[in-house]
Amino acid sequence: MLELPDHLNRPRLRRQQACEYLDIKHGLKFATKTLEKYAYLGKGPAYQRVNRTPFYTVEELDRWANELLGEC
Repeated sequence: MLELPDHLNRPRLRRQQACEYLDIKHGLKFATKTLEKYAYLGKGPAYQRVNRTPFYTVEELDRWANELLGEC
């Protein structure tokens, strides 16, 4: 099983951490600005805002990555 760094072992991740997670776990490289643009266009993974900060759940990142990779 893949061992994630401590700062990525959280139930919700900030956008930069989400990019790191997608790269390490799924091999998908995205810039934070790309996820920001996808959020604006409604094409990216679902997220929740706390004040003005977007947070992504690990489950949603996995679901979205599997959808992109065709592993539904």
